Amino acid sequence: MKITRLSSLAAVGAIAALTLAGCAANEGGATPETEGSTGGDSALSGTIDATGASSQTAAQEAWVAAFQTANPDVTVNYEPTGSGTGRENFLSGASAFIGSDRAFDDDEVAAGNFGACMTDDIVEVPLYISPVAVAFNLEGIDTLNLDAATIAGIFKGEITNWNDDAIAATNPDVELPDLAITPVHRSDPSGTQETFTTYLQATAPDVWTDEPSDEWPLEGGEAAQGTSGVIQAISGGNGTIGFADASQVGDLGQVHVEVDGEFVAYSAEAASLLVENSPLVEGRGEADLVFDVDPASATDGAYPIALVSYLIACEQYEDKEQAALIKAYLEYIASAEGQEAAAENAGSAPISDGLREQVLAAIDLIQVD
Repeated sequence: MKITRLSSLAAVGAIAALTLAGCAANEGGATPETEGSTGGDSALSGTIDATGASSQTAAQEAWVAAFQTANPDVTVNYEPTGSGTGRENFLSGASAFIGSDRAFDDDEVAAGNFGACMTDDIVEVPLYISPVAVAFNLEGIDTLNLDAATIAGIFKGEITNWNDDAIAATNPDVELPDLAITPVHRSDPSGTQETFTTYLQATAPDVWTDEPSDEWPLEGGEAAQGTSGVIQAISGGNGTIGFADASQVGDLGQVHVEVDGEFVAYSAEAASLLVENSPLVEGRGEADLVFDVDPASATDGAYPIALVSYLIACEQYEDKEQAALIKAYLEYIASAEGQEAAAENAGSAPISDGLREQVLAAIDLIQVD
């Protein structure tokens, strides 16, 4: 199977109009010529269903469009339910594969009983790496420099006004308004939220004393459902601040985060630096590639709040046709073309060639015979 990234503005526009259920991509159009797993005209057919991380929405739009165009008899349904719901669906067997902004933890892996799988052996591969932006809405202000302690103080509810001395100290040339701060967090369990609280706990432990969690641990602030809900809440307010996958923040103001005395803007490249310097978690299965990302170790221009979002599947499925479809889809996502398609449509950081080798070896363990 040969699949290529969608490289024209017209194609990107078509992606934007595509629903994640993605049937529109099956209506024809030129077949992309790319590297993939089957070569020549596609013999793949059938439907595969997934749920999970809303952070992957824009990337999944690109992946679904290209994969279905190259395989016109295939339908990929991806519903952005949020990572927590996705993991629940995988455990119950309601979703054949999922996207998740965190991998299953050690206890969950040890417990097994993944309802979608014939065995407890799972494939977890990091195929969507994206900075988590700290975004705000203040009239006339596009960027702010904030250190970790100040960010933690804002979301803890200890820094409550935009002209607070802690904010002014790192923004001496900005005219800060006398305006209440409204911090926005997720109301639903979210890997993006766990990424952000991991950053707070690792870099400002004296201020943020709560453990990292995909559920918001504090009272107060404004809660919103999903990535889109957070963006809507920030955009609809004045003096609001929140965190979300960077690909979704649009024209909102952005925080440059202090790292080693410098203030670093979010970017795909800066997020990739953080992840590529992180070790893999030990004691996992051969196909279970989970990074131990430590925001406190960020240095040399690395952006310290990076979401590592996973595609999670089974090594063994009862339905071998379904296994073949999922394997082919994940192989496309891992390809250079698939990663570039996501980068263009979602602003994510393409995985390195070295990581791609590891990922493809893991995906190859999905049994199709």
